[in-house]
Amino acid sequence: MADPMAGKPAYGTQADAFAAENDLHRRSVGKEERKFSLGTKHLGEDGGHTSADDLLEAMGYKSELLRSRSTLQVAFMSFVLASIPYGLATTLYYPIVGGGPVDIIWGWLAVSLIILCVAASLGEITSVYPTSGGVYYQTFMLAAPSYRLIMSWICGWAFVVGNITITLAVNFGTTLFFVACINVFETEPEVGIFAAEPYQIYLIFFAVTLLCNAVAALGNKWLPWLDTFAIFWTFAGLICLVICVLAIAKNGRHDAAYVFGEFDPSNSGWPAGWSFCVGLLHAAYATSSTGMIISMCEEVRQPATQVPKAMVATIVLNTIAGLVFLIPLVFVMPDQATLAALVSAQPTPVIIKSAIGSSGGTIALLIPLLVLALFCGIGCTTASSRCTWAFARDGAIPGSKWWKQVNEKLDVPLNAMMMIMVVELVLGLIYFGSSAAFNAFSGVGVICLTLSYACPIFVNMITGRTQVAEGNFKLGKLGWLCNTVSIAWSALALPLFCMPTAIPVVPEYMNYASVVFFAFFVVATAWYFVWGKKNYRGPPTQDLDVVLEARRASVMGYQGKQ
Repeated sequence: MADPMAGKPAYGTQADAFAAENDLHRRSVGKEERKFSLGTKHLGEDGGHTSADDLLEAMGYKSELLRSRSTLQVAFMSFVLASIPYGLATTLYYPIVGGGPVDIIWGWLAVSLIILCVAASLGEITSVYPTSGGVYYQTFMLAAPSYRLIMSWICGWAFVVGNITITLAVNFGTTLFFVACINVFETEPEVGIFAAEPYQIYLIFFAVTLLCNAVAALGNKWLPWLDTFAIFWTFAGLICLVICVLAIAKNGRHDAAYVFGEFDPSNSGWPAGWSFCVGLLHAAYATSSTGMIISMCEEVRQPATQVPKAMVATIVLNTIAGLVFLIPLVFVMPDQATLAALVSAQPTPVIIKSAIGSSGGTIALLIPLLVLALFCGIGCTTASSRCTWAFARDGAIPGSKWWKQVNEKLDVPLNAMMMIMVVELVLGLIYFGSSAAFNAFSGVGVICLTLSYACPIFVNMITGRTQVAEGNFKLGKLGWLCNTVSIAWSALALPLFCMPTAIPVVPEYMNYASVVFFAFFVVATAWYFVWGKKNYRGPPTQDLDVVLEARRASVMGYQGKQ
């Protein structure tokens, strides 16, 4: 229904009764409501933050969050979300079991190139539709009216579930990694100084989760600076680690033929080819955060140009950092079968201790990774709260009227953040029933995020890639190749990461990713038939020409201020 107000775009297809009841998106943003970053230059009515807010308003939303992030700060946060080398350190067990050096090195490089295609594909779409709704909003706008509702519903729920479970996986991985780091002081192999009973693991996870949420909620205005610090912290720690490991190498070094050519799938029980693929969860987990940064679009000064650049640049940086981290570890790696048999499933501390020969020196080199783990948890908590809030403001989550609220004092969607924290703490209880719970959390996170990224890319392809022609981040002829690679990867990843790491499998070591995924799927489906089928109309839609014209004005206004 068109808005009767002359000169104003229509706020379209959201159910009128629900919109009125919940005050959805119909408020305009006046001059007095514009928000600016502390310490940044006022960019004026025709550029900068204002033009970005006008674009957001053209897409049907009002600006509610502070636009405080520059291009570099967006790239830094994107780097922190992946947190290479921490993300690779906590999941190194998978490729060691799957195939060893070849799976570690070439698996990382192969997945990184694939994810570069995913990042480029999403960046191209984000340059046209930069909103915290991210892939959910993009899927709706790209799809034909006949199937846009169901596609955006599936995509939105997959994106939210993926954000929540990957954040859970990060915090739980931090817990397990912390325990493994403590146990480098053991005097006998596999006889740690900290027994880490299930209840102790859960309490540490509880504390890590609370800490990450507290920092993300109370220190929001300082997070861009924290991300900046994390970059320098990461590379300083990485340089120290690489130099010490290679220089000391107490037990010697493998030759290049071993590092780049050794492949032994015997520890997994799977056929060689499939074993290699199952080991790719290591790389897929570390790069799964690629599209999460899109949820920060409404806190970025010029999201249509800054976010796509940051997404692609971060993948390149991550690929290099990952190789710099992994190759030295493989050069000094102990026997593969010994690492595969670790009860902790955390081989990185063991590898470093084997090379350094000193518990004190090992823990000193592990501290940068532990701190980076907390940075990663804070970043993921921040991003997941934004995507949940964005989905809730369109009424797609039970209790949306609470989760869509923004705490004006803290400038964060605090209710959504606290809801996510409770869900994570409840899911963490799975560990009491299965010591392989981390497999489930990381697996379902990768599965859901991969599915959510595939939705807008797939719809973009079947509609002929016509709408992305308006974006500033254009792939041209490479677009079809990048899109095809992205969809092919998604088709492989969805069943692949439901598989157990090794066979035969017993209940306590089963990968329950499919169970967790199914549980969320049941909730999403039930809510659709209870409420969504009758009331859900997707995000507030605008005439496509209005959105594209606002996007052009946003980019031109910003460029005019450079």
